Amino acid sequence: MTTVLYHAPNTACLVVHWLLIELGVPHVLHALDLEQRQQKSAQYLQVNPAGVVPALLLDGQVLTEAAAIAMHLAELHPQAGLAPAPGTPARADYYRWFCFCTNTLQPAFRAWFYPHEPAGAGNEQAVRDQARERLEWAWSHLDAHLQAHGPYVLGETPSAVDFMLTMLMRWSRNMPRPSDRWPALQAHAARMKARPAFRETYRREGIGDWT
Repeated sequence: MTTVLYHAPNTACLVVHWLLIELGVPHVLHALDLEQRQQKSAQYLQVNPAGVVPALLLDGQVLTEAAAIAMHLAELHPQAGLAPAPGTPARADYYRWFCFCTNTLQPAFRAWFYPHEPAGAGNEQAVRDQARERLEWAWSHLDAHLQAHGPYVLGETPSAVDFMLTMLMRWSRNMPRPSDRWPALQAHAARMKARPAFRETYRREGIGDWT
């Protein structure tokens, strides 16, 4: 059965696409034009009723939520070593940092890019200021962690959480203080961006920034 990734560039789809390439999973891309609101089309809503990307059709099952897909792909391919063994202290840290990405970084990015959603008209700047403060605290926290326990989030070897983190770091590239202004994060990003699968993902998606 063909694996299909429903995606749009510059979204959370990137980590899923990157891992599919990294793990050598044959797949086809089904691009959605978000400006044309194709993610809200009746056809796509049959795939993902939430009307967001990514969605991955894998072995007849539709998977959603980028972090959950990333963790599942890592678990399906243990030979790649991108997920610690279940029940180990490293596995607990793995869950912790994935949740940090989804519960701390992603909501702050949502507030930065779409400040009108929580605040309403006229209050956007206050929301963006708070989002920036939250993100810069998170980058400082991660940088200190990497300096003490790196070079990767879980130590000496990369895991799927490093792929997720790298994608989120890229989202900050046009902010007043991007994530790679912190030295350990900059070194982490450089290592991850040097991976051939990252460069191939960029090529396939036609992305040219933050190289």
